[in-house]
Amino acid sequence: MHRTLRGVLGVSFAVVFVATACGKSTSSEPATTAASTTSRPEANSSTGGLDVTQITANWKTFFAGSTGAEQKIALLQDGRSFADTIHAQANSVMAKGTTAQVLNVSALAPGRARVQYTILLNGTPALKNQIGLAVLDGSVWKVADSSFCALLALEGTKPAACASGDITPSPTT
Repeated sequence: MHRTLRGVLGVSFAVVFVATACGKSTSSEPATTAASTTSRPEANSSTGGLDVTQITANWKTFFAGSTGAEQKIALLQDGRSFADTIHAQANSVMAKGTTAQVLNVSALAPGRARVQYTILLNGTPALKNQIGLAVLDGSVWKVADSSFCALLALEGTKPAACASGDITPSPTT
């Protein structure tokens, strides 16, 4: 399992680089508005412009092994801080077989959303029902750096960008 997890995370991180600022908590905030990824995207000021369609697409793109490193960096909160890690993992054979399935997106607070997702390796679930955070950066919903740092912690990796704050792995449900 460790080898599979390491490979999946390597792929995932190169693709996703989930970002929220490594020192911020991702699980202590209650969900205020649930929105299924199959529903129409919500966008209003009370939910921070929650756009389920964009969040879902960006998470899938970030974790996809076919996505280039520069695009992954652009979809990760503070992605430039993780550039070395993302570039190092981008060419991994395992990483190329990674994808993500977004199961649910719900609003937490303006500009913050809870994302439930599964990481797949060559179509097989490797990390099921993970909980992550999406953050609104300008007009783009990005993977929170705290989420990416939590995945890297599962792999046993802690880049300097994750050094601040207490990062804990995403809980499974």
